[in-house]
Parts: sequence; C-alpha cells; structure tokens
Amino acid sequence: MTVTSTSVCTSASTAAVYPSFSSYVRARGPVLQRTARSLTSNPCDAEDLLQTALTKTYLAWDRIADHRALDGYVRRALVNTRTSQWRKRRIDEYPCEELPEREATAAADPAEQQALRDAMWRAVHRLPDRQRAMVVLRYYEDMTEVQTAELLGVSVGTVKSAVSRALGKLREDPELAYAA
Repeated sequence: MTVTSTSVCTSASTAAVYPSFSSYVRARGPVLQRTARSLTSNPCDAEDLLQTALTKTYLAWDRIADHRALDGYVRRALVNTRTSQWRKRRIDEYPCEELPEREATAAADPAEQQALRDAMWRAVHRLPDRQRAMVVLRYYEDMTEVQTAELLGVSVGTVKSAVSRALGKLREDPELAYAA
C-alpha cells in the first residue's frame, strides 16, 4: 500500500521557489523594520505592517523587474498598507478596571402619571367645544390637520389657529402647572 501526501498549505510548498526573497528579507529586515516602526506608534503594529508588506512583495516577486529597487517597492507597500489601515478608521476599545455605571433614570411613578393624565383630561374638558373637538381629533385620535378639517367641515387654517389657541390655554392652565 502506497501513501501519497499532499501539502495542505500550498504557500508553504512554494516558499522555496524564491530563495532570493528569503535572502533579501534576512539582509534588509532590520532596516525595513525601522521603516515600519516609524509609520506606527506600536512595535507590534510595526511587525504586522512589515509582515503584510512583505507578503505583498512576495506575491509580486516574479513581476518585479528590477530587484535593485526592492527597498523602494517594499517601502511603498508599507506606506500603502498603513494608509489603508488608517482609512478603515478602527474604533479602539480601551479596557478599564471598572465599568461605568449607567445613569439611573428614575422610573416614573404610575400614580403620578395617572394624576397627570387626569389633570390633562380635565383641562381639555374646560376648553370651548370647538377647540376641544379639534384637540381631541388632532392629539388623541392622531388625525392630520387636513383630516380634522374635513371631518369638522372647516378650513385647515381654522384647525391650525384653533389648536394653537387651545394649546396656549392648556399651557396656562394652573392645574397642569401644579401637576407637572
């Protein structure tokens, strides 16, 4: 029985194709690392940046005609990669020892809410009949000004002015001022 093995990682099997690339990285690695370090604020990010640029260079190795200009090519790859990174505008999260507390919003007391609704309804009942009808249709029944005007047989301007006067009276109502 014969067992044949195939490489799972195809890039690992092609690493020996460019021995000149390996020698270039060994010779120029420290210089390129300093260049990457000058582009970032973090040594770990500089290593990642250089790895990415060298990967791009490796993939284009057979297309690079003049291997004497490799430093320029790799530097350009470093700058372009770094530019792409900051254009993505990552939002960094900063760990802290304590989580910030959420602002406690006081839950409204249901009894107070009911008292305010009752006071509002009594104030609406104190409005003149026509204004009360328009306020109820506009705000309790959620009708538009046009629908309210059509239902009551008046113009839209009449609805606007009557509702405006009614809201003014409600703002001045002493019971609502006390309830709020």
